[in-house]
Amino acid sequence: MNSFPASLSEAEICDRLSAAKALPPTAPFPATAFPSKFFKEPSRPAAVLIPFLKIDKTWHILFTRRTDTLPEHSGQVAFPGGGSEPEDKSPEATALRETYEEIGLAPENVQILGKLNTLQTISNYCITPVVGVIPWPYLFQLELTEVSWIFTIPLAWLANPTHYEIRHRALPSPFPPIPVVYFQHYDGELLWGVSAQITLNLLVALELIVDKSMITNENPSSKIEEG
Repeated sequence: MNSFPASLSEAEICDRLSAAKALPPTAPFPATAFPSKFFKEPSRPAAVLIPFLKIDKTWHILFTRRTDTLPEHSGQVAFPGGGSEPEDKSPEATALRETYEEIGLAPENVQILGKLNTLQTISNYCITPVVGVIPWPYLFQLELTEVSWIFTIPLAWLANPTHYEIRHRALPSPFPPIPVVYFQHYDGELLWGVSAQITLNLLVALELIVDKSMITNENPSSKIEEG
C-alpha cells in the first residue's frame, strides 16, 4: 500500500528503510551498475546524509548545490557528504562528519532513521546514503569553498512520476550505456546524476513510486547521452 508522503511517520520511514535494506537491490540500479572491468582500482567508501525535515507539516528533503570551483561534480545538486576517513567508525559517522563540515549541521541535531543500499558512482566511490531527520528552521553555516547554496524539495513533488525520467549515458567502448536519472527543474535547481539516483532509490524504498514502469531500463522515453 502506497502512502502519500505527508502521511508518513518517522516510525514508518524507519520500518520501510529496514525492510528495503534486507532486500537485494533491484533494477534499474543494482549495487554495482557498472561493468566489472570498468574500474581499474577498488572503489573508495563514502557516505551522504539525506536530511528529512518538515515545513508546514509536510516532508521536504534538503539538498546542497556544490560550488563551481570544486574539482569533482562542480555546480551540481547534491546531498551533504563525502569520502570516509580512517577515524570514521561507520557510514553514519562519515555522513554526519561531512554534513557538519559542509553546512554546519551538528551531529547531535540529526536523528538517524536508517540507510539505503550502497551504490557505485562513475567517479568510483561506493556511497552509503544515510537517512535522518533534522530540525527546521536551523542556523546553517555553509563551508563556501564546497557549498554555495542549500534548498529543499517537497517529498511529494519528488514522488510524482511525471517529474523525472531515465536517460542513458554512453560509456567508452566496449561497455554498455548506464542509466542516469534526471528530475525536472525545481525552483531553478536541476537534480540529476547520482543524487537523483539516490533520491529515486529512496522513493522505491519508501514505497512512494506507484508506476514501477517509470524506473525500468525499458522505459521508451529513455535517451542515450554521449560522454
